[in-house]
Amino acid sequence: MIAWTIYVTFGGALLLLFLPHTLARWMALLTTLAGFVVSLQAFFESSDYRTFTTIVQLPWIRGLGFEYHLAVDGISLTMCLVTALTAVCAVLFSWDVEDRPNEFFFWLLLVVGGSYGVFLSADLFLLFVFYELVIVPKYFLIAIWGSTNKEYGAMKLTLYSFFGGALALIGIIAVYVATGSRTLDLQQLAQFQFAPQFQNWVFPILFLGFAVLAGMWPLHTWAPTGHVAAPTAGSMLLAGIVMKLGAYGALRVAMNLLPLGFQAWSKWIAVLGVIGIVYAAGVALRQRDLKFVIGYSSVSHMGFVLLGLATANALGVTGAVLQMFSHGVIAALLFAVAGRMIYRRTHTRELDVLSGMNLSRALPFAAFSFVIASAASMGIPGFSGFAAEITILLGAWKSYPAAVLVTGAGMVLVAAFTLRALKKTFFSEVHQQQGRVSVDSDWNQQSAISAAEKWGAGLLMFATLAAGLYPKLLFDRIGPAVEAMRFLKP
Repeated sequence: MIAWTIYVTFGGALLLLFLPHTLARWMALLTTLAGFVVSLQAFFESSDYRTFTTIVQLPWIRGLGFEYHLAVDGISLTMCLVTALTAVCAVLFSWDVEDRPNEFFFWLLLVVGGSYGVFLSADLFLLFVFYELVIVPKYFLIAIWGSTNKEYGAMKLTLYSFFGGALALIGIIAVYVATGSRTLDLQQLAQFQFAPQFQNWVFPILFLGFAVLAGMWPLHTWAPTGHVAAPTAGSMLLAGIVMKLGAYGALRVAMNLLPLGFQAWSKWIAVLGVIGIVYAAGVALRQRDLKFVIGYSSVSHMGFVLLGLATANALGVTGAVLQMFSHGVIAALLFAVAGRMIYRRTHTRELDVLSGMNLSRALPFAAFSFVIASAASMGIPGFSGFAAEITILLGAWKSYPAAVLVTGAGMVLVAAFTLRALKKTFFSEVHQQQGRVSVDSDWNQQSAISAAEKWGAGLLMFATLAAGLYPKLLFDRIGPAVEAMRFLKP
């Protein structure tokens, strides 16, 4: 059933090319809602979360042994759910797009459909095809509908993505040749015993190829630039879905297929993850553009994902997957508030300028949403960020106690830049405008938050609260799937 998320999304994208402009947003909303309903149903109705269970398997390229093979386990279910949720909210926050809306939502749905394909693929070549399919739509979303340095941001993101994809392809070819050119089926490859020497040199190539898209330091610079240049929906998709593709590929492919290589390189992954947490948080503290603050925040929080993966124990890796879900929701909400609720009404993201606009009174719902998102981002108990990060730190303590101590400094910096951005944006004591926000006449738009924005923000706030107050719902699905993977330390 969950395979229909792919078909419905691509089908909706194709229909958009033939519909009148006035129906484009409704078609996009119905398509993403359908994917959300299917994902939610599969999330609650599936019974076997441990096994990577086949749902579709058909011959594709017979001569090379490639198949159209889809499968699902607890990790895939979780990632499909956050993809569906982010997609619905991205459409809601793009409700008033007037510039070529059919094309805008067409590219948006291609990103979403390709992401579903990555999370459900059980054939390595099929996974790579979906993975690369996401790159081109990202470029057009940013280059056409973006803002600050959009051509540069789109090109930089695309080049980094292709660089990572090229490394991943080299690793995939090496794996294919090592198996005797018989198959790229992930279920069969997971049982194949690759030579230790082979794993030691192929693993870093394969892992790095995927980790580029996860924003791993020092190959992270595309992320803040891309986030700032992208339209609001583009930033939400990049942070909420696309960065998770890299982390998922690193986990599902590199770590699970080459466990000995992973064990040899895991400590370096932990080092890079910790550096990413601390470095990106420190840089975020110095930013004056609100979207740059959130962009570097995303890099810092993805460092937690890498640290969790590097622990090689069930607790840390489970926390990493939960962090992928949590960060997807929180970052999407932060970018929605910054890019849609604030920027489209004030025409600035400069913190010093925003501090004089009295936004807490002019846009109270935006202030409330940003407070919730900030609390979740800082890891306040009761939100998904706390559940994910505490699980990662507990797992890391078993494997790398020193990393936990250094990460503590990064968490202080995370709180510092988050509170700084929150205070300057909404609660500054300097008021140059009394109770109102200037509105761009080109959009003929009122300053009040629209119903679509409230629904989108409400869904994201509910998700981070639900996952924080009852994380067992996600742990029960992620944990068994992680325990079934063969790279875990005994």
